[in-house]
Amino acid sequence: MALDFLAGCVGGAAGVLVGHPFDTVKVRLQVQNVEKPLYRGTFHCFQSIIKQESAFGLYKGIGSPMMGLTFINALVFGVQGNTLRALGKDTPLNQFLAGSAAGAIQCIICCPMELAKTRMQLQGTGEYKQKTKNYKNSLDCLIKIYQKEGLRGINRGMVSTFIRETPSFGFYFLTYDCMTRYLGCEAEDSYVIPKLLFSGGMSGIVSWLSTYPMDVIKSRLQADGVGGVTQYKGIMDCVRKSYHEEGWRVFTRGLTSTLLRAFPVNAATFATVTVFLMYMRSEDNIPECQPDPVIHQPSNL
Repeated sequence: MALDFLAGCVGGAAGVLVGHPFDTVKVRLQVQNVEKPLYRGTFHCFQSIIKQESAFGLYKGIGSPMMGLTFINALVFGVQGNTLRALGKDTPLNQFLAGSAAGAIQCIICCPMELAKTRMQLQGTGEYKQKTKNYKNSLDCLIKIYQKEGLRGINRGMVSTFIRETPSFGFYFLTYDCMTRYLGCEAEDSYVIPKLLFSGGMSGIVSWLSTYPMDVIKSRLQADGVGGVTQYKGIMDCVRKSYHEEGWRVFTRGLTSTLLRAFPVNAATFATVTVFLMYMRSEDNIPECQPDPVIHQPSNL
């Protein structure tokens, strides 16, 4: 279990490095003003950030997911594994339930982490060299939010995060389990790693598609008040106002960059974990690739 946990941490770190630029683009698109949009779409957003803020602008807020990675993996591995054992049988339904339980519990860390990430990603929008910085880093961001708004402030968006993460993790583990069973991931299969790459990538895409509209709402709630003006009273108020002002398409904003990110992130995570376990374990092969090791989708998922 300790080795699987360590492998998950390494794989998760690889996923964050691969996927964070896409996440930055996703957040920028989700929260931009529809009346005065800065970006026309995913690729224009990428180009604008690099031109105006340098390539490092794509990695704003990366400290937050990296900081919370170890704790999130500990919760996900512990809860998912123990829940699956408690349910008794490794069935698709139990995979979904165990994944949902893991997704629900890790919100405790995921929500503040994504709040800091979102605030950092929005800081200095459109500036090549930031003249002023509200936050020095992700930790400083959380401290200042806590000082200003208290415990409730650093947990802004907790309910929407819970609604997003619980079914999302369930679909992630369910899809991965079904894909690996269908593809027949066996230790002696010379194509086991490409199969893991494909299974992980597709699992990430399915899990994001299952709850993406709630991710848009979560991003808007966590970004609300950045300019000193609060627009939304809660989830339903955000849904109503967003739909009234921008139509149903608002709930798919940033989806392209999210799906472009989902496949390589989860593919990188699974490949890294597989290679790590192959190197660390004394055996020459790896047991069947589901459900061990158990991998989670990064936030950010």
